[in-house]
Parts: sequence; C-alpha cells; structure tokens
Amino acid sequence: MTGLPDVPGVAPPAVSKPEPRPTPSQLVAILDAAAADFRDRIRFLTDDDVRSPSQLPGWSRGHVLAHVAGVADGMARQLEYAVRGETIELYDSGAEGRNRAIEEGAVLNADRHRRELSTSLDRVLAAFHGLQAADWQAPISYRSGVVRDGGLALWRELVIHLTDLGVGVEADTWSPQLCEHLFGFLSARVPAGVRLRLQPLGLAPRVLGGSAPGEPVSSTVSVNGMATDIAAWLAGRTPNLASLRAEAAADGVDLPKLLPWPSALPTK
Repeated sequence: MTGLPDVPGVAPPAVSKPEPRPTPSQLVAILDAAAADFRDRIRFLTDDDVRSPSQLPGWSRGHVLAHVAGVADGMARQLEYAVRGETIELYDSGAEGRNRAIEEGAVLNADRHRRELSTSLDRVLAAFHGLQAADWQAPISYRSGVVRDGGLALWRELVIHLTDLGVGVEADTWSPQLCEHLFGFLSARVPAGVRLRLQPLGLAPRVLGGSAPGEPVSSTVSVNGMATDIAAWLAGRTPNLASLRAEAAADGVDLPKLLPWPSALPTK
C-alpha cells in the first residue's frame, strides 16, 4: 500500500517512484569504492584503537572489523557456490559460528585485522568481478535471495559499519543512492499498522509500511529531514535529530519506535 487517505477536496500528494537499483556493473564499482574507502580509513588504527569501543553498544572496533571480514568471506562463498548452481550457509555453523568467529577475531591486533580484512575483501571482490550476466540472478541462501541481493548486502555492511567504527565517517556521507536503497530495505522495520511518509530533502517522497489486507492503519507519520538522517534513523544509527521532524495529523510527534533490523540471524 503506497497511497495516503484522501482528504475531501484535496488531491492526495504524489509519491514518486524510488531511484532504480544499481545495475550489476554499477554495483561492482560501488563495492570496489566502498572496500577501498574502508581499507583506507583503517590504515592508521593502532592496537589500542581496535580495542576501543565502537559506536555499536557492546562492540569494540575489533568486533566490527571481525564482523565485516566474516561477512565478506561469507558472501564470497555464497557467490562461489552460486555460480556452480549450489547454495551454502552464509556462515559456518550458522549464527553460533558467526558469533564465535566475531568474538575470536575481535582480539586480534591492528595489523592482523588489516591483513584478515584485506584478504576477505580481495576474495569477495574477485568473486563479484568474475560473475557472468546470468550469475546475478543465481539463488543464494542469504535471505533466500539471489546474487544481486548479496551485493546490496555487502554494500550496506561496508558503508554502515564504517560509520560504526567511529573513525571520522558519519552517516551524513551516505550517498543518495544508498539512502534510497535503505528506505526500501528497512521498510521491514515499520511496525504493523503504521504508515511512514518519508520526505527526504532533495529526494522523492517515499511511503513505507501500512497494514496487512483487512487491517486498519492506526497512524500515518510524516518524517521530514535530510535523507542521510532519515536513513540513519531507519538503520538504528544516530541521526542529527535536529534535522528530523515527525508529524501526524499536522501535529509534531515523536519518531515511532521501529522493529528490529530485518534479518534471519540475530546480527548487528
């Protein structure tokens, strides 16, 4: 459901379609750039730096680095199996194996983190560069999707977790294209019965959520502000709250509480 309730005598506001997702070649270029930026930003981290808290509660920078390396390796093997017509779990031993690998990897020193992450990024980027046109629609186990979904996931992980590291990169650097993608992907966080009308500055309005067939919409909330701040809020990161304004029935309201991050695994 994408429309808003009609107001007598007033035409409902038009809601433009979001920007199209990046093409495969564009996505590969985006992943190359995101990986290069990630590597560059961690070049000078010291051992003390990687042991220090990240912006994710309960996680050090080392936890974040170990997690990103694990995602890169996991996505690489998704692709390596997909091109052979096979699927495999994203992580060895599922969620338990993922969590164990993060805890074990978090204690590595800074140089070891850089080496491990660089090896993992090299592997996954090589896998994406090696894809043929038909491979992008090959099934993978990640979210029961296809290879293209895996590329979008890696993009999210590289950009959002770079922000989480607290190395001087904030959500206000996120591209309009990423924000558009996050608006769609994170629509799963909108609670049942709530409709969000996003009005990001400089981007087309977007309506998220609504209700299941036969269920009423309990509230419609308009969220206005910078696209990056809206995306950061949806992603559970810290936006510039001064930029965001939520309204319901023309009155200012609090931003609605969102559901957990959409994931088949209990990941950050």
